[in-house]
Amino acid sequence: MAGAGLVKIKRRIKSITSTQKITKAMGLIATSKLR
Repeated sequence: MAGAGLVKIKRRIKSITSTQKITKAMGLIATSKLR
């Protein structure tokens, strides 16, 4: 039970970090387009 929960938490952290990277990249693209 505890092991499965840890795996889920790890997956969630991975997804959050990946989305943060995507949003950061999108922000960089938006700023470059404005310039």
